[in-house]
Amino acid sequence: MSVLIIFIVLTAALMHATWNALVKSANDRLMVLGLIALGHAAPGLVILALAGLPQTGTYPYIIASTVIHWGYYWCLNLAYRSGDLSVAYPIARGIAPVLVALGAQVWIGEILPLMAWFGILAVSFGIGILSIAGLGATTSWAGIAAALITGITIAAYSLADGVGVRMSGNALTYIALLFTAEIFVAGFIFSTRMDRLRALPVRTICLGFVGGVVSSSAYALVLYAKTLAPLGAVSALRETSVIFAALLGVTWLKEGPKSSRLAAACVVACGIVVLGVAT
Repeated sequence: MSVLIIFIVLTAALMHATWNALVKSANDRLMVLGLIALGHAAPGLVILALAGLPQTGTYPYIIASTVIHWGYYWCLNLAYRSGDLSVAYPIARGIAPVLVALGAQVWIGEILPLMAWFGILAVSFGIGILSIAGLGATTSWAGIAAALITGITIAAYSLADGVGVRMSGNALTYIALLFTAEIFVAGFIFSTRMDRLRALPVRTICLGFVGGVVSSSAYALVLYAKTLAPLGAVSALRETSVIFAALLGVTWLKEGPKSSRLAAACVVACGIVVLGVAT
């Protein structure tokens, strides 16, 4: 994996952790998630007008990813309702790399070297430590379960998009239509809750929408990286976002204990180094 790809995915990881911290800190998380979906659709429409449509063979993957994202947003809302950012986020992101790597190996025959598997397992092990360290009064078992299911949805849409973007012939057209389809998610959330949307402060609305633009940019970078490197390796490297989430959680949201969560983040970083060297 080249230095450029590593830089792209690390940038996406920081952006992803930031918008999740924004969701966690919001008073009405469901409405903010709707605004984030809308923030995906807006740049998607612009890019779609400029780049055009992807190949029709990719449409089933875009539809599948959009439906899976519905479940992802719903589970993420539940997870943040009953858990810390620095607990729920690592659990959700932690199981995804191994599931994606296994799925890519079974589905498209993408075989990773043994050292890469050590890196993936080290990343997931570190995330597991990070999660266990955060269990307590601020995180319920319902939140843990929601975070685990969120991780399964992450792996599912990562696989669907990883295969779809490779079939598209033009990654930009795939990304544009995928983001545009998020307008259906936003419409579903807002259709019966317009009173809650109108009750939001203008600042929250703006932050939610900008968070969606940031989120879409982060995911676009990851999808681009998946056209250049193995799916499992990219997904594992993306999970460095848990380090940023842990830092945001203990500093911005004042979550704790700090030492155990940051120490576990270092384990994740070691796994990333192994993964980067091996792929």
